[in-house]
Amino acid sequence: MSWQTADQLIVKEHVGLFKSASNYDIYDLDAGEKVLECREPNLGWLTRALRFTDYKRMTPFDIHVTDAHGDLVIKIERGISLFLSKVRVYDGNGRLLGGFEQKLFSIGGAFNVHDAQGQTVCQLAGKWTGWEFKFTAHGVELARVTKNWGGIHKEMFTTADSYVLDVANDLPPESTIRKLILGAVLCIDMVLKE
Repeated sequence: MSWQTADQLIVKEHVGLFKSASNYDIYDLDAGEKVLECREPNLGWLTRALRFTDYKRMTPFDIHVTDAHGDLVIKIERGISLFLSKVRVYDGNGRLLGGFEQKLFSIGGAFNVHDAQGQTVCQLAGKWTGWEFKFTAHGVELARVTKNWGGIHKEMFTTADSYVLDVANDLPPESTIRKLILGAVLCIDMVLKE
């Protein structure tokens, strides 16, 4: 089963008390099988150290998303972020697909999602009262992200989170927007919620 044809994906962050790298596994909710792995294989020692400080939200990241065969599907990069995040998303061959840019003065968190030419293809907006985010384009919902609560022990003593990504049925599997949405979902926690 391909992650691109799944309507619902669960993004599970690896549990860890003292972890610096962002590692996620992504499952197809219907099939119950892991379809993607997300890792930060090139995390430098200084970035690792800063991830345990108040500067965590400013640190750069380089997330590699691979399929069940170990092939690179997308790569998500951000440099040092002093004020607002600007993230770039590449395909498995290193071609720029687009990216997203954090909106100034958004309540709850918001991004403009851009294609490779810098044109806005959709927006990500969330509620400041909880963990619900929507991807919309021209008033049409393309996808929705909600947090899957892990229980009191997991929430209090670890930084691990789980998210459910619901993708609209009419968004084509080969669409670049699907890859950009996946990239944005993996960055919600790192950019907006840490």
